[in-house]
Amino acid sequence: MTATKLPDFPWDSLAGFKARAQEHPGGIVDLSVGTPVDPVPAGIRDALASVSDIPGYPATHGTPALRAAAIEALGRRHGIEGVEPDAVLPTIGSKEAVAWLPRLLGFGPGDLVVIPELAYPTYEVGALLAGAEVARADGLTQLGPRRPAMIWLNSPSNPTGRVLGPDHLRKVVEWARERDVIVVSDECYLSLGWEAEPVSVLHPSVHGGRLDGLLAVHSLSKSANLASYRAGFVTGDPKLVKDLLEVRKHAGMIVPRPVQEAMVAALTDDEALAAQRERYLRRRVVLRKALQDNGFEISHSEAGLYLWSTRGEDSLTTVGWLADRGILVAPGTFYGPTGGKHVRVALTATDERIDAAAERLAS
Repeated sequence: MTATKLPDFPWDSLAGFKARAQEHPGGIVDLSVGTPVDPVPAGIRDALASVSDIPGYPATHGTPALRAAAIEALGRRHGIEGVEPDAVLPTIGSKEAVAWLPRLLGFGPGDLVVIPELAYPTYEVGALLAGAEVARADGLTQLGPRRPAMIWLNSPSNPTGRVLGPDHLRKVVEWARERDVIVVSDECYLSLGWEAEPVSVLHPSVHGGRLDGLLAVHSLSKSANLASYRAGFVTGDPKLVKDLLEVRKHAGMIVPRPVQEAMVAALTDDEALAAQRERYLRRRVVLRKALQDNGFEISHSEAGLYLWSTRGEDSLTTVGWLADRGILVAPGTFYGPTGGKHVRVALTATDERIDAAAERLAS
């Protein structure tokens, strides 16, 4: 696989719109990406520094304390039960896990990877890196008689903020188990439910007491502002996690030891998580009202860090309209062919920038 066989990196195409937005007298309000802007909590930074003098190689599997902290946080925050200590594997952020999972699981030419109709672009890239075929589908009936090798779920969704209920998730799991299909759930926004309570694929109401064939990908980028740390993990089926661990050992895919310590601190600090949720909630209220008061309809968006918004026109027309007001957003076409009339508006900007965007929409 060469770069020429992969899609163009979507955000590169926004350069012209970004230049237009930067011309605004008040400066650009960049709501096109989901990168955190708030400080890393002090306890996490202290934890990072506390092991900065360890010279040896870190463990690919992570420290026992990290794996225990992940299991405890999943149970305390999301009601997840039955995860074994060995079935937690730290990853270098969640994006690399998403990009390499199909290949690391042994899939390739002749295999089918199913992704949501509107999806984080890296799901498709990961299948292409493995040489597998990609199908976009939100319903099992869309697949017909074909048996995929792997199905991606994403709830809360990036970009739409849609939350899949436990009944929906359970039906997918049962269907997949009957056909020996692996289900991987991207749960990076699981802590950010607003109008609905997201449920993990690893929750007992979904998996029925068995974790076989199931993996969940988690990230601390959004919930703890650790995007620069590259801090994530994958967990679920002990056999699948063991297989991933063995490959990652050979490939040198290791989370740095100081980052592992920072992850422990982030996973145990529920107060910092609650404070970050409040910041995003405040920004969501301001921006949602401003959009709705000025001709936008908000679709889904009951969870996550984005407002899936439309003016009923081509998404690039909307991107241009907002750029003329100094606001940069991502067109829905970045996420799939059916996103052509929506834009994704991120909540990841400072309070001052969010307020500036609201004022510009109203003027």
